[in-house]
Amino acid sequence: QVQLVESGGGSVQAGGSLRLTCTASGLPYVLQCLGWFRQAPGKEREEVGIMERDGRATIVESVKGRFTFSKDYRQKNTLSLQMNSLKPEDTAMYYCAADRRRCAQARGRFDSWGQGTQVSVSS
Repeated sequence: QVQLVESGGGSVQAGGSLRLTCTASGLPYVLQCLGWFRQAPGKEREEVGIMERDGRATIVESVKGRFTFSKDYRQKNTLSLQMNSLKPEDTAMYYCAADRRRCAQARGRFDSWGQGTQVSVSS
C-alpha cells in the first residue's frame, strides 16, 4: 500500500519561503505521476502542479515564478515543492498525491494521497 508523507509546512510572513517534501513508501508499483494540491478553508481543492516520472511538470498559473518542483533523483519517489514569495492567499492545507498512471490519465483521480501539511502565510 502506497504511503505518502508530507513535511515542511509552517507559518511564515508574506514574502517568505517554505519547502514542502513528499516521500512515498510501501510501493507495490512504480509511480508515474506525483503532484501537489492545496485546499483553503471554504474552497475546493486545487491542483498546484504535477510532475511525470521523467521530470516534465506543469504548474498552475497563479504560482508560476514563485513555486518550483524538484525531484530527488537519488530517491526517485520524493517530490519537493519550493515556495518563494509566499502570499496570504497561498494559505491552505497542501497535499501530495501519486499515481501509477501517467499524469494525463491520473489527473482528477489520483490513487494515493497524503494527510496534508498546513501552510499559513500572514500579511
